Amino acid sequence: MTTVTCDIGVSSDGYAAGPNQSLEHPLGEGGDRVHRWRFEQPAENAAEIEAITSAGAYIMGRNMFGPGRGDWDDEWKGWWGEEPPYHAPVFVLTHHPREPLTMEGGTTFTFVTDGIESALEQARAAAGEKTVAVAGGAATVRQYLSAGLIDELRLHIAPVVLGTGEPLLEGLDGLKLEQVSAIENELVTHITYRVLH
Repeated sequence: MTTVTCDIGVSSDGYAAGPNQSLEHPLGEGGDRVHRWRFEQPAENAAEIEAITSAGAYIMGRNMFGPGRGDWDDEWKGWWGEEPPYHAPVFVLTHHPREPLTMEGGTTFTFVTDGIESALEQARAAAGEKTVAVAGGAATVRQYLSAGLIDELRLHIAPVVLGTGEPLLEGLDGLKLEQVSAIENELVTHITYRVLH
């Protein structure tokens, strides 16, 4: 069975995004500080970045794909420009149908309207022997954790306090995790957990 992973950055106080997410602030106000390690220390964090970008397929929520709600603006093609960083099939959870969107670099966004299990089934088929990664955002990760569908949770914890925003683990009181590894530097602590089902 394909391993399902999740890599997600969080603040020290547990927020995956800051408050007031918008087109100008896709990660919420201050949320970009959680991800400084990826852009300021790519060499020091090369193994973790490789693990994030090597999945065979990805799943994300609509809010991670774009800022809109309701019917699609077909001109919107994601936050990443013409060549998104995934280079693999991406399955976007939504309540509004949209035709698949093929981008440069091997990324095709498929819009899934029939739930998280359907998205996972499609992602597993697309990934082959590689892992499936639940990419985010926080609400999508919570849904998959709550349903017991993630095998490995990799948190990238930044020494940043946001104070408010989108909490990652809210409402998951029964979640059982076993720590597998921890690696740290001044901008981030990478902790890998096995999710116990």
